[in-house]
Amino acid sequence: MTPKKTALITGASSGIGREFAKLLGNDGYNLVLVALGRDGLEAARKQIEEHQKHIDIKIFDLDLSKTENIESLYAELKADKIHVDVLVNNAGFGHLGNFYEEDWRREKGMIDVNVTAVVYLTHLFLPEMIKKGAGKILNVASTAAFQPGPRMAVYYATKAFVLSFSEAIAIELEGTGITVTALCPGPTATHFQSVAGVHNSRRFRNKVLPSPKEVAEYGYKAMKKGRRVAIYGWLNNILVFSVRLLPRHLLDHISKYIQDNVKRSY
Repeated sequence: MTPKKTALITGASSGIGREFAKLLGNDGYNLVLVALGRDGLEAARKQIEEHQKHIDIKIFDLDLSKTENIESLYAELKADKIHVDVLVNNAGFGHLGNFYEEDWRREKGMIDVNVTAVVYLTHLFLPEMIKKGAGKILNVASTAAFQPGPRMAVYYATKAFVLSFSEAIAIELEGTGITVTALCPGPTATHFQSVAGVHNSRRFRNKVLPSPKEVAEYGYKAMKKGRRVAIYGWLNNILVFSVRLLPRHLLDHISKYIQDNVKRSY
């Protein structure tokens, strides 16, 4: 009997990450769910098990800003002889505020989760995929990756890194049987806005946002097809294309206008 494949999803307790976990579980993958907060992870596991009872689901309540947690996760899976066939780097967060006013520990934590964890997890699990000659990696970037983000400078920069990194290694991996996809959603109806303090910004206010399920389904299809970059939504595609045509100084001011938060809720 062919052993089941395994998918590892970070930020899997809610939002897009949980929807990815549900999609992969429905396709028969055993799951490794990683997030910060056991209650959310247990709820995600229970929800998935209600519809798919014949898969194994492991949960890890981990702070991915700490590299030692990433190393312990990898060591435990290796000790259990669990091979990761699909890696979904979804965990990430942002915050609204002028860079010079922001708390450095939060900014560093953002870089550690949004960038370092993505790179380190990929670095750890990719060699095993190469040895096997098969595998898929999906990194959740953002439409923020295509432009500067005044008042969310570090967040936008981290997503630009994720996009560039994903495209580069996708090219390196041509012919290996492994694909890398960067999913670039725009604003989505998740808890991100309240955590980041942007729910009153012009980017989010009075808009009907796509659900995490819609975004995850789009990204999942793109990953299965091996697409390098997947931008969700026709409007987001137009906006990303227009970014390439606008003068840089004009783009900077437009981005600041969009990010402006009149009520400064943070």
